Amino acid sequence: MHLLVNRQRVPIPPEWHNETLLAVLREHLGLVGTKFGCGAGQCGACTVLLNGQAQRSCLLPVGAVQDQSVETIEGLADAKGRLHPVQQAWLDERVPQCGYCQAGQIMATVALLRQDPAPSPARVDEALSGNLCRCGTQQRIRAGVQRAVVLQGRPS
Repeated sequence: MHLLVNRQRVPIPPEWHNETLLAVLREHLGLVGTKFGCGAGQCGACTVLLNGQAQRSCLLPVGAVQDQSVETIEGLADAKGRLHPVQQAWLDERVPQCGYCQAGQIMATVALLRQDPAPSPARVDEALSGNLCRCGTQQRIRAGVQRAVVLQGRPS
Protein backbone atom coordinates (compact mmCIF):
# COMPACT_ATOMS: atom_id res chain seq x y z
CA MET A 1 0.00 0.00 0.00
CA HIS A 2 1.14 3.53 -0.82
CA LEU A 3 -0.14 7.01 -0.05
CA LEU A 4 0.44 10.23 -1.93
CA VAL A 5 1.28 12.68 0.85
CA ASN A 6 2.39 16.22 0.08
CA ARG A 7 3.09 15.22 -3.54
CA GLN A 8 5.31 12.30 -2.49
CA ARG A 9 4.44 8.63 -2.83
CA VAL A 10 5.14 6.88 0.48
CA PRO A 11 4.88 3.19 1.32
CA ILE A 12 2.70 2.16 4.24
CA PRO A 13 3.80 -1.11 5.87
CA PRO A 14 1.16 -3.79 6.47
CA GLU A 15 1.17 -3.28 10.23
CA TRP A 16 -0.20 0.26 9.69
CA HIS A 17 -3.04 -0.68 7.31
CA ASN A 18 -5.68 -0.73 10.06
CA GLU A 19 -4.71 2.64 11.54
CA THR A 20 -6.29 6.04 10.98
CA LEU A 21 -4.76 8.45 8.54
CA LEU A 22 -3.93 10.71 11.50
CA ALA A 23 -1.95 7.96 13.25
CA VAL A 24 -0.04 7.11 10.08
CA LEU A 25 0.77 10.76 9.37
CA ARG A 26 1.98 11.47 12.89
CA GLU A 27 3.47 8.17 14.06
CA HIS A 28 4.73 6.54 10.86
CA LEU A 29 5.58 9.54 8.68
CA GLY A 30 6.55 12.02 11.42
CA LEU A 31 4.19 14.73 10.09
CA VAL A 32 3.15 16.05 13.48
CA GLY A 33 1.66 19.34 12.29
CA THR A 34 -1.69 17.58 12.04
CA LYS A 35 -2.93 17.39 15.64
CA PHE A 36 -4.89 14.83 17.60
CA GLY A 37 -7.69 16.70 19.33
CA CYS A 38 -10.92 14.94 20.18
CA GLY A 39 -10.44 11.77 18.14
CA ALA A 40 -14.10 11.92 17.10
CA GLY A 41 -14.02 14.35 14.17
CA GLN A 42 -15.64 17.13 16.18
CA CYS A 43 -12.85 19.67 16.77
CA GLY A 44 -11.04 19.96 13.43
CA ALA A 45 -7.49 19.88 14.83
CA CYS A 46 -6.72 16.89 12.59
CA THR A 47 -7.95 18.51 9.36
CA VAL A 48 -6.00 17.62 6.21
CA LEU A 49 -6.86 18.03 2.55
CA LEU A 50 -7.94 14.86 0.78
CA ASN A 51 -8.11 15.51 -2.96
CA GLY A 52 -8.34 19.20 -2.07
CA GLN A 53 -11.26 18.83 0.36
CA ALA A 54 -10.97 19.41 4.10
CA GLN A 55 -11.33 16.09 5.93
CA ARG A 56 -10.91 14.89 9.51
CA SER A 57 -7.94 12.52 9.46
CA CYS A 58 -8.81 11.00 12.85
CA LEU A 59 -11.87 9.36 11.28
CA LEU A 60 -10.32 8.11 8.04
CA PRO A 61 -8.98 4.57 7.87
CA VAL A 62 -5.67 4.81 6.03
CA GLY A 63 -6.81 2.08 3.64
CA ALA A 64 -9.66 4.29 2.49
CA VAL A 65 -7.29 6.98 1.21
CA GLN A 66 -4.93 4.80 -0.82
CA ASP A 67 -4.13 6.41 -4.17
CA GLN A 68 -5.71 9.72 -3.14
CA SER A 69 -3.86 12.99 -2.62
CA VAL A 70 -3.30 13.90 1.03
CA GLU A 71 -2.00 17.36 1.86
CA THR A 72 -0.88 18.34 5.36
CA ILE A 73 0.25 21.63 6.86
CA GLU A 74 3.84 20.57 6.14
CA GLY A 75 3.06 20.40 2.42
CA LEU A 76 1.73 23.93 1.98
CA ALA A 77 5.02 25.81 1.55
CA ASP A 78 6.38 25.88 -1.99
CA ALA A 79 9.56 24.16 -3.20
CA LYS A 80 11.61 27.23 -2.26
CA GLY A 81 10.27 27.17 1.29
CA ARG A 82 7.99 30.17 0.88
CA LEU A 83 4.96 29.94 3.08
CA HIS A 84 1.53 29.48 1.58
CA PRO A 85 -0.43 32.79 1.60
CA VAL A 86 -2.71 31.44 4.36
CA GLN A 87 0.27 30.55 6.54
CA GLN A 88 1.80 33.99 5.94
CA ALA A 89 -1.50 35.70 6.71
CA TRP A 90 -1.73 33.80 10.00
CA LEU A 91 1.69 35.12 10.97
CA ASP A 92 0.93 38.65 9.78
CA GLU A 93 -2.29 38.76 11.80
CA ARG A 94 -0.78 37.00 14.82
CA VAL A 95 -3.65 34.54 14.77
CA PRO A 96 -2.41 31.74 17.05
CA GLN A 97 -2.58 31.95 20.79
CA CYS A 98 -1.93 28.40 21.99
CA GLY A 99 -1.76 27.31 18.34
CA TYR A 100 -3.11 23.80 18.83
CA CYS A 101 -6.07 24.20 16.47
CA GLN A 102 -4.26 26.35 13.94
CA ALA A 103 -3.02 23.68 11.53
CA GLY A 104 -6.62 22.50 11.14
CA GLN A 105 -7.85 26.07 10.80
CA ILE A 106 -5.25 26.79 8.13
CA MET A 107 -6.04 23.63 6.17
CA ALA A 108 -9.78 24.38 6.27
CA THR A 109 -9.04 27.92 5.08
CA VAL A 110 -6.85 26.68 2.21
CA ALA A 111 -9.69 24.38 1.10
CA LEU A 112 -12.18 27.25 1.33
CA LEU A 113 -10.04 29.68 -0.67
CA ARG A 114 -9.40 27.10 -3.37
CA GLN A 115 -13.18 26.81 -3.78
CA ASP A 116 -13.98 30.49 -3.26
CA PRO A 117 -11.03 32.90 -3.61
CA ALA A 118 -12.99 35.80 -2.08
CA PRO A 119 -15.53 34.37 0.38
CA SER A 120 -18.02 36.50 2.24
CA PRO A 121 -17.65 36.78 6.02
CA ALA A 122 -20.70 34.52 6.40
CA ARG A 123 -19.10 31.90 4.12
CA VAL A 124 -15.87 32.05 6.15
CA ASP A 125 -17.80 31.53 9.38
CA GLU A 126 -19.69 28.62 7.82
CA ALA A 127 -16.58 26.96 6.41
CA LEU A 128 -14.62 27.23 9.66
CA SER A 129 -17.48 26.55 12.07
CA GLY A 130 -16.37 22.94 12.55
CA ASN A 131 -12.87 23.96 13.61
CA LEU A 132 -12.92 24.77 17.30
CA CYS A 133 -10.66 27.35 18.93
CA ARG A 134 -10.78 27.30 22.71
CA CYS A 135 -8.56 30.38 22.99
CA GLY A 136 -11.16 32.58 21.33
CA THR A 137 -9.04 33.89 18.45
CA GLN A 138 -11.94 33.77 15.99
CA GLN A 139 -11.65 37.49 15.18
CA ARG A 140 -7.96 37.08 14.32
CA ILE A 141 -8.77 33.95 12.32
CA ARG A 142 -11.29 35.95 10.28
CA ALA A 143 -8.71 38.72 9.79
CA GLY A 144 -6.19 36.07 8.70
CA VAL A 145 -8.58 34.72 6.09
CA GLN A 146 -9.18 38.22 4.70
CA ARG A 147 -5.44 38.92 4.59
CA ALA A 148 -4.90 35.59 2.79
CA VAL A 149 -7.44 36.67 0.18
CA VAL A 150 -5.28 39.72 -0.50
CA LEU A 151 -1.97 37.82 -0.37
CA GLN A 152 -3.06 35.08 -2.74
CA GLY A 153 -3.99 37.72 -5.31
CA ARG A 154 -0.44 39.04 -5.38
CA PRO A 155 2.06 37.60 -7.84
CA SER A 156 4.91 35.72 -6.15
